[in-house]
Amino acid sequence: MSVDTTAPAAVIEAVNISKSFGPVPVLFSVSMDVRPGEVHALIGENGAGKSTLMKILSGFHDPTSGQIRLDGKQTDLPANGGAEKLGVVLIHQELNLAEQMTVEENVFLGREIKSNGFLDKAAMQATVRKYLDEIGLDISPTDRISDLTIAQKQMVEIVKAVSRNARILIMDEPTAVLTEEETQVFFRQVEKLKESGVGIVFVSHKLNEVKEIADRVTILRDGQWIDTRASSDLTPDMMAQMMVGRELSDLYPPMHEADVDAELVLEVQNLRAPSVDNVSFSLRKGEILGFSGLIGSGRTAVFETICGLAPFEAGTIRLFGRDTGPMTVAQARDLGLAYLTKDRKEKGLLLDKKMRPNLTLFALPKFVRNFGLDSKAEEDALNRAIRRFDVRARDKEITVGKLSGGNQQKLLLAKIMECDPKIVIIDEPTRGIDVGTKQQIYHFIAALAAEGVSVVVISSEMPEIIGICHRVVVMREGHITGVLTGDHINENEIMRYAAGLKREELH
Repeated sequence: MSVDTTAPAAVIEAVNISKSFGPVPVLFSVSMDVRPGEVHALIGENGAGKSTLMKILSGFHDPTSGQIRLDGKQTDLPANGGAEKLGVVLIHQELNLAEQMTVEENVFLGREIKSNGFLDKAAMQATVRKYLDEIGLDISPTDRISDLTIAQKQMVEIVKAVSRNARILIMDEPTAVLTEEETQVFFRQVEKLKESGVGIVFVSHKLNEVKEIADRVTILRDGQWIDTRASSDLTPDMMAQMMVGRELSDLYPPMHEADVDAELVLEVQNLRAPSVDNVSFSLRKGEILGFSGLIGSGRTAVFETICGLAPFEAGTIRLFGRDTGPMTVAQARDLGLAYLTKDRKEKGLLLDKKMRPNLTLFALPKFVRNFGLDSKAEEDALNRAIRRFDVRARDKEITVGKLSGGNQQKLLLAKIMECDPKIVIIDEPTRGIDVGTKQQIYHFIAALAAEGVSVVVISSEMPEIIGICHRVVVMREGHITGVLTGDHINENEIMRYAAGLKREELH
């Protein structure tokens, strides 16, 4: 790595860091530094070693070899969050909030302000209100975390970290659940942190955001340092190619033409449920149907209602020409309908269990023999899934929580497909995964549709909605505002319907 002698001295440095877990090496002599007042992006495919390097930089892992230097001096960072006392704060990708406590209580947890031996609630609430106002988050310090949206919870994590007077702020996918508007508010806060001299490590798979916010970019691949460059010298396409080591011009697969006369496999009429108001649409065999809209538009609520995961109030659901009415998850599965949740860590997978029980749980009746589980059939299914979905793990006996995000997503896909569904609903198929794995998932979705499986893609990523869907349904505030086909599937049209600037007369 070349040294810029005109740049300010690094506040933290990783020098020739290597890390092994048991006999398995995951980082190979990686070096990276962060300067005061800069955003240094760290990018790479899932499994490239980003999370391990972040945890070493913040004291949650010890390196096997190499050094961490703070202000130029070799330092052994305190473990388990103790590095915060030195000004090194890590915002984890997984939310780390006490759900039953208030915003103020979470921000000051473990470092409460006291007056005369008692908690000074007024002072803490006033301080939190100041941070909330600065970040543009319209909630109260007294709101309970469990009552907030996922996006609001992520912003509270950011407030919590900012309030700790960080010198180095390490952020793991901080915008993954934020809307474009919320992301821009967040970036304005990042600029304020830069102006105050905070050094920021920004980890993201959204390469356009990396280009926008980062001063420098470090690329990892397969645990090895590939390059560190000024963001101004890179395009998102160049970053993607360096991450995966190959061209990605075929990110979206060639799509077969949708058969407009194909069998109707799902018909929904006048569906009503919490957050869903009079929704009607249809899905044909072999079609990829996109659902777009801003966060809170009701996209997920529609399909959680259809699949038995949320209360059903009124309406008609027809599967393969048969009226079903409200269904349980098991009934939907047995009728050929499967839903892949957007929240793979909380609702999709058992992170403390191994891959095999995770794979077979949804299709468990398939593996029951004489009142017991056929472990050989389960093992055979796992071997097939690893090959089919390219699930990469150090060991088949690893717990799922130790897999990278992309491999967790591929395992979740394998789990859903194990019950051989005819209709697959995939909610946020590529949230928090790298560009190489995105490509694999897009090609898999296209292959499913070509085989006659019907796919619903619910996504906040407009390029993937445009890139892989035959038709796009746009929602706003629980209503469908438009159904787009052909050349009308473009960013401008989708945003106009999503923002309520246009609305079709739907029949």
